[in-house]
Amino acid sequence: MIPPIARRFVAGESVPELLDHVRACNADDVAVIANLLGEHYDDPSAAREDVDTYLTLIDDIADSGLDACVSVKPSQIGLDVSADLFEDNYREIVAHAHDRDAFVWCDMEGADTTDATLDAFESIAEEYPWSVGQCLQSNLMRTHEDLDRLVDVPGKIRLVKGAYDEPASIAYTDRSRVDEAYREDLRLLFERRDRGVAVGSHDPAMIALADRLAQEHGTDYEVQMLMGVREDAQRDLAAQGVDVVQYAPFGDKWLSYFYRRVRERKENLRFALRAVVGR
Repeated sequence: MIPPIARRFVAGESVPELLDHVRACNADDVAVIANLLGEHYDDPSAAREDVDTYLTLIDDIADSGLDACVSVKPSQIGLDVSADLFEDNYREIVAHAHDRDAFVWCDMEGADTTDATLDAFESIAEEYPWSVGQCLQSNLMRTHEDLDRLVDVPGKIRLVKGAYDEPASIAYTDRSRVDEAYREDLRLLFERRDRGVAVGSHDPAMIALADRLAQEHGTDYEVQMLMGVREDAQRDLAAQGVDVVQYAPFGDKWLSYFYRRVRERKENLRFALRAVVGR
């Protein structure tokens, strides 16, 4: 059983629990991105099991009429086995979602996975336009060029600051420099896209900037936040007419999920504690 402190951040261990959480969010006009917990599988059968769960979940969401979609991790669906297995599994999930008028996000993991992840996204989005979205991390120095490459691809782009502790040779490590890069990347997206922009941030200043840019350029966008973090703000933004989407992980691997998040970066622990005490 998930303890209360973790239950704030995880939408249960089972699909029925997840769907109950989605219903509660939808009642507040907040949509949900569902992520089955699991990553770094080096066994193709483990990846296959999660692929099958996603295929079934897409059906469950479509049949329920709930406002939700799914998000996969590259290492969860085969990238740690091979780039080919990852892309094949990714394509299968998106193809099924496309058939069910559903949507699939792909998270971004460590910097060493970026090329394979973006190559697959670009290829699959061209085959199944606007059925797929990709996360990019502004703390990576390469991201502005990646956005320039992908800006015309027919898929959504979620921009986040980045949670992985990457070396200074490839990533900005100073918080103010990451914020600067995030602002630059937001401007690129809003200036060059009229749809498909997702602002993955809990930072009120970045959300306010996104709103100004959207009004200036007429770009449709959504704000994405984590389950358990600034949920009052999520509801307030939704009440103001902003498209708000909550990223909600679920599944029985919740303990390893929290352990890895804390191990990757100490700031993640402080961030979770601030959320718990409402600061």
